[in-house]
Amino acid sequence: MMQTKNIISFLNELQQHNNRDWLKQNDSQYKNALSDFAVLVNELIVRIASFDESIGSPDARDCIFRIHRDVRFSANKDPYKTHFGAYIARGGRKSIYAGYYLHFQPASSFAGGGIYMPEPHILKAIRTEIYYNAEAFKAIIDSSQFKKYFNGIYGERLKTCPKGFDKDFRDVALLTYKDYAVVCQLSDREVLSDDIINRITQIYKAQHSFNAYLNAAISNA
Repeated sequence: MMQTKNIISFLNELQQHNNRDWLKQNDSQYKNALSDFAVLVNELIVRIASFDESIGSPDARDCIFRIHRDVRFSANKDPYKTHFGAYIARGGRKSIYAGYYLHFQPASSFAGGGIYMPEPHILKAIRTEIYYNAEAFKAIIDSSQFKKYFNGIYGERLKTCPKGFDKDFRDVALLTYKDYAVVCQLSDREVLSDDIINRITQIYKAQHSFNAYLNAAISNA
């Protein structure tokens, strides 16, 4: 049984006491919650690798993001994120490849992934692949399995056709995304359930073809 209760409990308290003194006084609670999250991430790595060998064999430590916020250019000076996040992909959280993201946050948890804020050459490679192979991409995102979990592609879009592409391209709308990412919301009830690991695994299985398409494009970047 995954100890997600400890994770959500800690994050709930952190939301109320987002300061260094509190975290220092509750360091053991933080470490226990982080350890539970790492156990879950490591289990997910094993499960994902069973249907997507491209992720390799990362460890949870390679995939989990730091809880510390970079506040140098932010009006919000809270020192800590109020969520735990992990990116499972070849190379871990710093990977350039499409992967599987997990986000635990009270009332705002989700599973998903793909590519978020890609480098310009990566984004161009994905758009180029879609330009020349749109039918295969549409078959993935229009499939019943994909739509069961994802409400389309997540993120901001350009208002016009990106530079370097034909604005009269029939599927030009598919080229306007700035990110090629997907999100499936998870309720607190789901996160705290005994079945959460299976729920997330099914979401990632539905995402596999989407990631594979993106990674084929990225390999040509």
